Amino acid sequence: KYRQNTRDDGYIRRYPFVIFLTSDHRAKKQRMMKYILSAVACLAAGASAFAPNTATSARTPVSAAAVSDDRRSFIGSAAATLAAAASLSAPLPALAEVVVPDQFTDYSYPKDWGLAYKYDEDAAKVREHMIIATGMGKGATNMEDFGKNMKKEMIDFVSYYRRFPKVAGKPSFSTLYTSINVLAGHYTSYGYKYPLPEKRRKRLYQEYAEVDKSLKRNR
Repeated sequence: KYRQNTRDDGYIRRYPFVIFLTSDHRAKKQRMMKYILSAVACLAAGASAFAPNTATSARTPVSAAAVSDDRRSFIGSAAATLAAAASLSAPLPALAEVVVPDQFTDYSYPKDWGLAYKYDEDAAKVREHMIIATGMGKGATNMEDFGKNMKKEMIDFVSYYRRFPKVAGKPSFSTLYTSINVLAGHYTSYGYKYPLPEKRRKRLYQEYAEVDKSLKRNR
């Protein structure tokens, strides 16, 4: 753009008129361009989804029934995708309520630490040992020694069995793995002599019950 100015001799002089955009104006223009590009991309994608294959149509004619089938299959696949997304976004079912037992200080100290390298047997044993660890109160007998053995056994269990896809995909393993992370994290943060808080104990007992159900179903 130019700004005009008339001289005394009748000639017209033109001066360049510069417009400076502020940062707000530039940001608005950038956002507008993004909206326009997004709209164009969406329209192009929608058009190409329903458009017949040009390479095929050049060789052989495409019937109206074939185009209709393509559209139906596209709509069906889109509906299936939306249904899957909705199922993933839905909240997971809550664990069953369990009775949380009182904490104790006296118990029968296990003598069967370690793995037998048979999944069902090892999972059941680790679960039983974790139930004892979860129920311990402050000042329990050999609490520190029990915690150290417990943590080693949990680490060995996860390190060995997570390498096998058939085992790692079992619900019993995934739930027990979650419980192991909670108990091992408690040992790391608070040591071996501090009992688990009541809220965490309740959650662990619920998960132990789920692991037991899955193991009985061979899952």
